[in-house]
Amino acid sequence: MTRKIIGLFVVLFLQPLSAQQTTALSYSGGQLSTGSVLFKVDSPNSKRGLSYDEIQGSPYLDKGFFQATFIISDIDNGETAPARYNAYSDNIEFKKGDEVLALLPDNPFTKIRFSDTNQTLIKLNVDDDLKGYFFEIVKGKNSLYKKVKAKFNDFVPAANSYATDRQANFNILNPTFYINTEKGFMKRPNNKREIMEQFPDKKEALNSFFKEIKVRFDKEEDLKRLVIFLNGN
Repeated sequence: MTRKIIGLFVVLFLQPLSAQQTTALSYSGGQLSTGSVLFKVDSPNSKRGLSYDEIQGSPYLDKGFFQATFIISDIDNGETAPARYNAYSDNIEFKKGDEVLALLPDNPFTKIRFSDTNQTLIKLNVDDDLKGYFFEIVKGKNSLYKKVKAKFNDFVPAANSYATDRQANFNILNPTFYINTEKGFMKRPNNKREIMEQFPDKKEALNSFFKEIKVRFDKEEDLKRLVIFLNGN
């Protein structure tokens, strides 16, 4: 990792820094390790924190690290590092040598672009519902975003001697889609009527589009085609 990006991150739990150092490293990452609390989930039923290794499933869409560019304010000259997205913590983890670190919430990066997978994560801070990292599916006057979350289901002890314990697990939930228009965000567009109401000036063109294409509003590819159509008409 180059000097620029290293200057933006610092290991958590360091000794207090001077004012000058704190300013220079104000946008910092926190070091993660296998034993770190940041790799654990509170399990009330177990009465302790469970490490990721003790939980079935994964909080990651892909456990692997892929080359990513960290971009500030849409300036495409960001630094690069192997990274991955944690859908449970809604955070970006990256590698610096053999260390695994994570971005702090107040980091300045507005986009994380993965060159290997051709995916881009956008950092939003619109409201409680539109906060965190979203996959950018379509970019343009109208944009399509996808939110993916991992849910933690706690360990459940057996009800009796004939039953068995249910191990704690992560479950990747169905994605939630958002269309960002000039009027604001549409969350989970469900039907043609909602789209028509949002784009009354495109009613005739949309009628033709929906007659030709049967759009399933829970399908990424269908929504992608719809938003691309809106941007071109």
